[in-house]
Amino acid sequence: MTQHYRAYLVGENGVFRSAEAFEAPSDADALVLAQRYTRRGNVEVWQLGRKIGLLRGPAHSPQAVPPQRREPVVRQ
Repeated sequence: MTQHYRAYLVGENGVFRSAEAFEAPSDADALVLAQRYTRRGNVEVWQLGRKIGLLRGPAHSPQAVPPQRREPVVRQ
């Protein structure tokens, strides 16, 4: 028997940006299936009113990488 889950894409400010509904036979399977949504950022997985877990997006995400500092070039 499968259960209904939702994967919520979490924005930088902690607000949900979008949601995807899907079905899975267990919480563990739901977390595995929800991994596909993490390419756009962090994802919270919920089953009705119960939070299953938080999946982290890729570390190389543009939002996760701080801007590079450039040192001034000194010419003599």
